Amino acid sequence: MSETAAQLIEDTDPIPDGDGVAADTPPAGKPKYDRTIIEGPLGRAVWKIAWPTVLTNAIGGLQGLVDHALVGNIVGITGNAAIGVSIQLWIAVIVFISSIFIGMSVMVARFAGAGDEEKVNRTVYQAFLTAVIMSFGILAPVGYFAAPYLLDLVNAAPEVKAEALPFLRIMYVFSGGMLIFFMLGGALRSAGDARTPMVLGIVLTVLNLVLNIILIRGFGPIPSFGTMGSAMGTTIASGVIAIYALWRLTHGGWVVAFPKGGSYAPDWSVIRKLFKLGLPAGIQGIAMNVGGVLMLYFIGSLAQSAAAQAVFAVSYTQLFSFVTWTSVGLMGASAAVVGQNIGAGNYDRANKAVGVAARFGLAGAAFLGFFYFFFPQQLLAFFNVTDPAAVEIGVQLLRVLAFSGLFITVALTYTGGLQGGGDTKSPLYISIISQVVVPLSICFVIRQVWGLEPMHIWLAILAGHFTRCLLSVLRFNQGKWRSIVVNIEATDA
Repeated sequence: MSETAAQLIEDTDPIPDGDGVAADTPPAGKPKYDRTIIEGPLGRAVWKIAWPTVLTNAIGGLQGLVDHALVGNIVGITGNAAIGVSIQLWIAVIVFISSIFIGMSVMVARFAGAGDEEKVNRTVYQAFLTAVIMSFGILAPVGYFAAPYLLDLVNAAPEVKAEALPFLRIMYVFSGGMLIFFMLGGALRSAGDARTPMVLGIVLTVLNLVLNIILIRGFGPIPSFGTMGSAMGTTIASGVIAIYALWRLTHGGWVVAFPKGGSYAPDWSVIRKLFKLGLPAGIQGIAMNVGGVLMLYFIGSLAQSAAAQAVFAVSYTQLFSFVTWTSVGLMGASAAVVGQNIGAGNYDRANKAVGVAARFGLAGAAFLGFFYFFFPQQLLAFFNVTDPAAVEIGVQLLRVLAFSGLFITVALTYTGGLQGGGDTKSPLYISIISQVVVPLSICFVIRQVWGLEPMHIWLAILAGHFTRCLLSVLRFNQGKWRSIVVNIEATDA
């Protein structure tokens, strides 16, 4: 593949409003991709992509809960705080590399909707190649040496930093397997196959869980690695899955594969398109997580900082993950269905799909919110959070999150709709306003005027989620995504 083999049509190029004809004519022969996503009942199409992703994320969240429970009971509350802080810092960096997967997903969904197998596979391979280079060439060395300074940035207590540093370094250095897993899941779902990522995700979670139980607690001749054992189990399990995925991508059998024949060198023209679409989402993720890191700074400035950090890690990072990961699954489903229907020329169907996904999300968030609001002490006790001061703070946070989940699930499904439509810039601006400016401004002003308490921080988080929901819905309903075209030229092969 030459460097000039692909050109992305500029975002300002018009396409017909309403239902139209796909820009690319599907190749002759039997359709490779599932056409029920662009035809038939819409609710079934959304759910077909959503439920395997939601289930995978829920199971993955359960694995994180078990990790926190093991660490909380073996290492103590300091271990919980260390994992919570480290994961926030890991995500803040990893989202930049993962941004190319957003661009990949937008392009794969469009090309799958148009039935163009060659463009799908070429896009997937270039996304994989870029992720590997960035993971091992940038993330591993930079993350290893920057880890202690990042922990100082979030004002981690000395005992928390001692537990977090080895955990964070392992996650940065050996994240290649996890990135390949993320890439593969996004590619398969965008091409209409959500069940294969579900199966791989379940295997990953089970393997991770077994390894973490052994490595955190110790087993036979294997010593207890404590908090560090959680990172070891995660990276080993994801590495095993990544090796299997590479074998399948090269040998075929899935709805996506690496292209056969031709050059396997980087195609910079395609890679530029991946970043053009994905980089705004990457910056969005960085902005959100920088906001999260700065929020940890405010939490660390509280009088009971260690207890507040541990409660935040348990309640927000773990328990609330059942809402966020479920909503992220619906966001991916929304993006895939919207993208494929645009690729097939079904713009009105794409518009309706986002509302369907949002209703699914609201039902799930309301169900989980019931437990957050009425059974917070029981949920905290599962993580051995029994200190009266910590329990009081945790109950406040969980009850606020019971309402916050309703807003964030709608926000994420509409974000998926915007991204599936090729509008990856609007979610960036919305996230900066809602996840950084609004909550951090509230915390800063209250600290300067009255003095900051935990409840003030929790309400600032709620205000940010409400703002993100409102702006995301308004932006999608403007319909600007209808005028965005995404394409690459076919090769001469």
